[in-house]
Amino acid sequence: MLLFVEPFHDNNMSTLKETYFTPSSITSVSQRMLDSLADYTRRHPLPSTLEHSALLVLDMQAYFLDAASHAFIPSALAVLPRVNALISAYARRGLPVFLSRHINTPQNAGRMADWWQDLIRQDSPLSGFAPGLDHRSGTSFTKTRYDAFIDSPLEEFLRENNITQLVICGVMTHLCCETTARSAFMRGYEVLFTVDGTATYNQALHHASLLNLAHGFAIPLLVQDVIVILEGSHG
Repeated sequence: MLLFVEPFHDNNMSTLKETYFTPSSITSVSQRMLDSLADYTRRHPLPSTLEHSALLVLDMQAYFLDAASHAFIPSALAVLPRVNALISAYARRGLPVFLSRHINTPQNAGRMADWWQDLIRQDSPLSGFAPGLDHRSGTSFTKTRYDAFIDSPLEEFLRENNITQLVICGVMTHLCCETTARSAFMRGYEVLFTVDGTATYNQALHHASLLNLAHGFAIPLLVQDVIVILEGSHG
């Protein structure tokens, strides 16, 4: 039976935001989330190899990881070391890492500008990668929509590297990460979605994305699962 994982409430946050991942809780909470998806995950076992995969790190920018930003995602700070661990693992194996920065102008934002009434502009000090992110180990690109494939060089990068599998991490789980995972699936990629390598404003939104993706688009797994498969793929 599929059980919803009860969120952790932080009285210091708004009702929209909560710190559901902390450095001390992320291991147990993410495992509980993954266990709750067993009705779906048992149908699609983890791949035995990731030798044709790329790591996609979405929007790990100061805009989302700086506590002074209105868009700050409290749980993203606990995810950051795990994202770095993935980047390092991919770099060690000589497999590609692609990192997006979400940058908008009024001309390219589409409906997002009206929806959020806010843009992440190129000249904003918060538009850069979050301090502590190991972004120099990969190839960076900019995107303008939730879907990282739209008006970006991402698919060209993947084709140039003969990529058939995509491992997704970053923020926000239910917006750019989920939308990009769905888009990748529709383009024929095998999509692996990290439970503890993604974060958003609250646990309900995070868990809802995992349910949606596990049902029809992606294989959810833990960061350590990815690393174990990588090590096995290359001996």
